[in-house]
Amino acid sequence: MPSRLPSSKVVLLLLLPCMLALGIWLGGHPRFLVGPVADVLVGPEDRRITVEALDLIEEKYYREIDRGELSDAALAGAVENLDDRFSAYLSPKQYGQFEQSLDNAFSGVGTAILGVEDGLRIVKVYDDSPAQKAGLREGDVVTHSNGRKLAGLSESAATALIKGPEGTPVTLTLKRGERTLKRRMVRARIEVPVVESRIANAGGERVAYVALAGFVNQADEQVADAIRRLKRRRAKGIVFDLRGNGGGLVTQAQLIASMFLADGTIVTTKGRAVEEQTLEAVGQPIAGKLPTVVLVDRNTASASEIVAGALQDRKRAKLVGQNTFGKGVFQQVLPLDNGGALDITVGQYFLPSGRNLGGAGTKSGSGLKPDVAVRNDNDAEGDEQLERALDVLADEL
Repeated sequence: MPSRLPSSKVVLLLLLPCMLALGIWLGGHPRFLVGPVADVLVGPEDRRITVEALDLIEEKYYREIDRGELSDAALAGAVENLDDRFSAYLSPKQYGQFEQSLDNAFSGVGTAILGVEDGLRIVKVYDDSPAQKAGLREGDVVTHSNGRKLAGLSESAATALIKGPEGTPVTLTLKRGERTLKRRMVRARIEVPVVESRIANAGGERVAYVALAGFVNQADEQVADAIRRLKRRRAKGIVFDLRGNGGGLVTQAQLIASMFLADGTIVTTKGRAVEEQTLEAVGQPIAGKLPTVVLVDRNTASASEIVAGALQDRKRAKLVGQNTFGKGVFQQVLPLDNGGALDITVGQYFLPSGRNLGGAGTKSGSGLKPDVAVRNDNDAEGDEQLERALDVLADEL
C-alpha cells in the first residue's frame, strides 16, 4: 500500500505557493507591510517610500500609466537631479542605440557631435549624408529632436534621440548664430570613416597625415594600419589630427597612445567607488620615433584629450591648434535588469604630469593649451591649422 503524507505536510505544500505569491506581491507594495518586515523584504525606508510613491501613481493617477514608463521617468529624474550633463539614464531602447553607436556604422543623420549646454554642437557633417543634403553645417547646435528638448540631457542620451531605425523621419531644431532653423531628414545607414590618411608635404619631405574621428571599437587597428602603410611609403613624420574628436573608449585611448610611446604612464583614473588605476603604454610603438604633431581644437575632448595630453606631457609631440574642450571626468555604463543602463560619471582622470583638465566638479575646464596656437579662419581658403602643423613638423625634421 503506497505511503501517504501526513495531513500537516499536505497543508504546508498547498500553502507554500500562496505564501510565495503573497510575499512577491507585498514586496512590490511595501505600504502594506509593518516597518521591520518591510526593512527585511524591501530595504530601508527611503527605498520603500520610492516604491510606495510609484505604486500610488500607478494606481491612483487619473489616467493609466505604464509601470515601465513610470520607472524610466523616475530613473531619468534621479540622474537629472545630479546636475551632471555627462550622466544619463538610458532606457532599453536608448541603450540598444548607444551600443550600436560604438560601431562605425549606425542609422542616423550623419554628423559628429559634442555635447554643449544648449544641446549638441555639430563638429563634422559627413559627405552624402542626410545632414549634408539638408544643409546642416559645422557649428550648428541641435537644440531639439522631434520637438524634444536636448538641453539638460547627457551627450549619449541626446544623441540617442537623433538616431533611430533606418528610413524613419526626424526633425531637428538648430541654432545657427542668432537664427533658429528646422530641418527634416530621413535617417539612413551611416558608414563613418573612422580614420582618414594620406601622404602630405612638410617642407619638401613626405609625412603621414592621419585623422581619427572617434575612439570606437577597433579604432586602434585602423590607426595602426594607416601608420604602417604610410611608413612603407617613406613618411618621415606624422600629423595626427584629433580635431572634432569627442572621445570614446578609454581603452582605445591607451592603445592608440601606445603607438607613439614605448613605455610609461598614459593616464591615471580615480573615483570614489572605482579602484585607482594607472594605464601605461603597451606593446611596440608603431610610430617609432617619427617626429609627431597633434592637431587639436575646442571639440577635442575626453579620450582625445587623454592621448594628446599624454603625448604633450611626455614631450613626444607638439600640439597645434586651439585649446581643447576641458573634460576631466569619465563615465561608466552600468547595465540594469530592465534592459536599460546608467551612464554616469564615476571618476576623474589625470595625465602623466598629474593635471586634470576639468573645472569644478563635472564642469568643463580650460583644456589642453596648444604649443602653437592657431585659429582657423572660416572665410579663408585652405586649412590654416593643418598648414601650420606641417610647418612645425618640417622644423622638427
